[in-house]
Amino acid sequence: MSVYRNFFKRLLDIIISGVALLLLSPLILLLILLVRCKLGSPVFFKQERPGLNEKIFTLKKFRTMTDKRDEMGQMLPDSLRLTKFGKFLRSSSLDELPELWNIFVGDMSLIGPRPLLVSYLPYYTERERLRHSVRPGLTGLAQVSGRNFLQWDKRLEKDVEYVEHITFLKDLRILALTVKVALKPEHVAEDTNAAEGNFAEIRKAQQQKQ
Repeated sequence: MSVYRNFFKRLLDIIISGVALLLLSPLILLLILLVRCKLGSPVFFKQERPGLNEKIFTLKKFRTMTDKRDEMGQMLPDSLRLTKFGKFLRSSSLDELPELWNIFVGDMSLIGPRPLLVSYLPYYTERERLRHSVRPGLTGLAQVSGRNFLQWDKRLEKDVEYVEHITFLKDLRILALTVKVALKPEHVAEDTNAAEGNFAEIRKAQQQKQ
C-alpha cells in the first residue's frame, strides 16, 4: 500500500472538500433556495449507499425531481417528474455539490468508484467487490470513461482497475478529465435509470441464462 493511498489521499480530500465548501457556499445557498422554490421540499435527495468496506452511509445530493403523482396517488415515472431545472442540475453536475460534505466527513473521497445502490451488493463478483476496499468517489475512472453510458461489466472493471493502481498522478488525471467531461452536457444522461439499467436485474437475467 502506498503512503498516498493510506494517508495523503484522505488528507487531500479533507482540505479540498473543506475549501470547496467554503468557496462554493454562496452557490450552494442559492441552489438550496432555487430547489426549494422550483422543486419543493425536502431540498436534498438522501439515499443509503455502501461505502468503504461496504459500510452503509447516507449520500446527499440536491433533488432534481418533483413529487407529482397521478389521479390514483401513485408517483409518476422519473421522466415526468424531472423538470427543466432538474435536467440543468444533472447536466451541470451541480446536484452533486452536497456530496462535498460526504467527502469532508469521510463517507466518500474526491476520486474513487461511484457509490451504487445497496441492493446491488449481492450481485458483485469477488473481483468487483474490491471496489469497496476504498472510499467511493465523487468522480472516478469509470465516470471519465463513459459515465452512465458504459456497460456495467466494463464500468465495474474500471472501478477495480482504479483500486488496483491508485496514485496521485492518476487522481490528478481523473480530476482533469472530470472537468472536461462536465463541460459537455451530452456526456450526462438525463434519465440515469434508462441509460444504465438496473444492475441487479441485469445480473439476475444473466444468471438465468447460464
